[in-house]
Amino acid sequence: MLLRSAWLLTGNWTSAEDLVQTALLQSWLHWDAIRSDAPEFYVRRVLMNTFLNGQRRRWTRESPVAVLPDRAAVDELAATELRHVIWSALSGLPARQRAVVVLRYFNDLSETQTARVLDCSVGTVKSQTSRALDKLRLVPELQSLLEEVGHE
Repeated sequence: MLLRSAWLLTGNWTSAEDLVQTALLQSWLHWDAIRSDAPEFYVRRVLMNTFLNGQRRRWTRESPVAVLPDRAAVDELAATELRHVIWSALSGLPARQRAVVVLRYFNDLSETQTARVLDCSVGTVKSQTSRALDKLRLVPELQSLLEEVGHE
């Protein structure tokens, strides 16, 4: 779940792995401060704060390249296209709105849980979600994808 969220925030697996590694390390260093009833919220919050606070600046200057196979299967191509469309749509959002969308719709958190992770009010989550969805509705590739899947 953390790696998927980090990928949705950063747009590539290498940066996502770095972000998760940083979040887990920071969580481990402060493990005594974590309430035993909700460690997953603490770790998720560290992940989002690391992303939002710009500690990933060094990652944005890097251009990691994965080794690609000579040929991809049809299903792999479709999955790659889907990931590209989703990332392209999310990358057009400001970081805070992207974080809200990832938490709400890819991690299935409630507005209250999202507010808790991001340390903001539920009203802020609602307004950021609304603004993000308004922007995402304007992305033609995403709309085409939703029509193909039947979720318009």
